[in-house]
Amino acid sequence: MSDRIKKAYKESSGIYDDALTQSSLFGKLYIKLFWDGMDVRGMTDKVLANIPADFSGKLLDVPCGTAVFTYEKWKSLKNTDITCVDYSPSMLAQAEKRMEGEPHIHCKQGDVGNLPMADETFDLVQTMNGLHVFPDKPKALRELYRVLKPGGLFIGSLYVKGESRKTDLIAKTLLEHEGWLTRPFWTKEQWQSYLERHYHDVKVGTVASMAYFSCRK
Repeated sequence: MSDRIKKAYKESSGIYDDALTQSSLFGKLYIKLFWDGMDVRGMTDKVLANIPADFSGKLLDVPCGTAVFTYEKWKSLKNTDITCVDYSPSMLAQAEKRMEGEPHIHCKQGDVGNLPMADETFDLVQTMNGLHVFPDKPKALRELYRVLKPGGLFIGSLYVKGESRKTDLIAKTLLEHEGWLTRPFWTKEQWQSYLERHYHDVKVGTVASMAYFSCRK
């Protein structure tokens, strides 16, 4: 991973929760100016709605970030063996603290491009807000496919171009330059086409410049 992206991971870990939850003026301005006032909670809920309350089996969440929006859902899935992976030790430490005392949740530091799991391990793989950051997207996508069982559910969200001219401009200049986003950037249609070539039961929707999706291997 490039030094630029490593630096972005390190710098963003301290402001990640604030930006997503919009709990301060900075967070509100970040979402309004960069992401057209996107409803982050609403978008996250659309992803998590794919997981039934009685889901059981093995679930992989990568990147898990600080688990600011997922920890309540993960805590409620008592019959699910959940593995949370993130490249950033500081983000992972915040996730571990949030989910402390939950024996069915395991946190691991790792690289999505080289997951330390066997083939066809998980019944569900989630990658929320990560694909637009991963430096080697083809390798990451191969790994996510590899560890998912046949018939397993693949869900998540990512930035897609073509939905907002303002966000696209910021993505190509500031966010990419700072290492918060990496190319290639897909349109919603390009991302849906990719999923349909590798998965079935594909569903893709958008909230502002973010696409949320679900499909089966």
